[in-house]
Amino acid sequence: MPKALFAPQALLPDGWAEQVLIETDARGMITRVTRGAEAPAGAEHCHGPVLPGMPNLHSHAFQRAMAGLAEVALNPEDSFWTWRDLMYRLVGRLTPDQVQAIARYLYIDMLKGGYTAVAEFHYLHHDQNGRPYADPSEMSQRVLAAAEGTGIAITLLPVMYAHGGFGGKDPSDGQRRFIHTTDQYLKLQEKLAAFCAKPGRRLGFCFHSLRAVTLDEIKAVMASTDDDRPVHVHIAEQQKEVEDCLAWSRRRPIQWLYDNVDVDDRWCLIHATHAEPDEVAAIVKSRAIAGICPTTEANLGDGLFPAVSFVDQGGRLGIGSDSHVSLSVVEELRWLEYGQRLKHERRNRLHGPNTKHVAGYLYRAALDGGAQALGQKMGAIAPGHRTDLVVLDGQHPLLAHVGGDDILGRWLFAGLNRMVKDVMVGGQWVVQDGRHADEIEAGRAFAAAVKAAI
Repeated sequence: MPKALFAPQALLPDGWAEQVLIETDARGMITRVTRGAEAPAGAEHCHGPVLPGMPNLHSHAFQRAMAGLAEVALNPEDSFWTWRDLMYRLVGRLTPDQVQAIARYLYIDMLKGGYTAVAEFHYLHHDQNGRPYADPSEMSQRVLAAAEGTGIAITLLPVMYAHGGFGGKDPSDGQRRFIHTTDQYLKLQEKLAAFCAKPGRRLGFCFHSLRAVTLDEIKAVMASTDDDRPVHVHIAEQQKEVEDCLAWSRRRPIQWLYDNVDVDDRWCLIHATHAEPDEVAAIVKSRAIAGICPTTEANLGDGLFPAVSFVDQGGRLGIGSDSHVSLSVVEELRWLEYGQRLKHERRNRLHGPNTKHVAGYLYRAALDGGAQALGQKMGAIAPGHRTDLVVLDGQHPLLAHVGGDDILGRWLFAGLNRMVKDVMVGGQWVVQDGRHADEIEAGRAFAAAVKAAI
């Protein structure tokens, strides 16, 4: 039903405003925003600063089950590639029920951390033997059900994964649950399109990596429809990936992609960690999103994206929690900035031409980039956008006497998740006083699922 929400302070597209009335329709879309308003009778009062909810542009839901369990030094050359072996062992055991339970609890924690939408980069498709389920969309449906049950908005990105290495190499046994032919993948897309047509859902194309698809497969998928669905791909995450691509094609991954594919603002390049200056310029020019996942990239020892150069040239970025070692808007944005400080040995690295306030820049940039990457009308408190809101605790001692972007500075550089008081998605409160109504039961189901799978 329509709502009227009254905020003492709210972050609007053109800056902070006071005494803000936000009106919504029955679909959970914002219809009007009024500054300097008086609260009408029956309005719901937000007891703290109100922000647009943050989109999480990169998630592998099932990986939450192993978060924190790979932090043991068993190999002096430990890297992403050894971590991947551990991940494949988990993948080999998970059932649809377990995947849904893991995703359900994960999405609740995302909401409590300030995310209101997620792009699910979903490549766990088949049964333990690599055979399609009776309904080939079974695993995708479980992820959608988890999102529906928790209230988070979702862009589902079923992954095209056909090969085990550059040049169309055969997949390994550990990848058997991921594999599709192009025809199988397009049939899956066709089936999921109807399920993703409802409010708060979007369907996109997704290529696992340039290791996992050929150019012909990319072109066939991209030619299958003329709509504007988003397109995501892992790229240039590790040095070994770059070296293998050079050995195969004499091009670095980002170079190869831009030499062979028309990349535009529908694309989200996940990680892009090892981007050379000419590649950074190409990403900026194409208006593609750089999907940065700082806590996962740090956890895996991937490296640091050249964010200062990218931002200085007007590049567009967003954040994701990826393997879910952290589920916090605070940590991703804080470490996006801190990584650049460590790299450059200077403070206050990431800001825009119109603001020197780092937290203000980071939050706005990730809102805009995340909304573009998810392909949904979100990320702004403005008419025509979803009513996805985060209410911070206005009584918290660190927030009680600051205004404007200093609110974001306090939260992102001195705060924690507990500063998130209430969260609304599509006009419905899903977190109130820091709690989700389903968190206890979802936690029990998660624990049972992980105990059975690990």
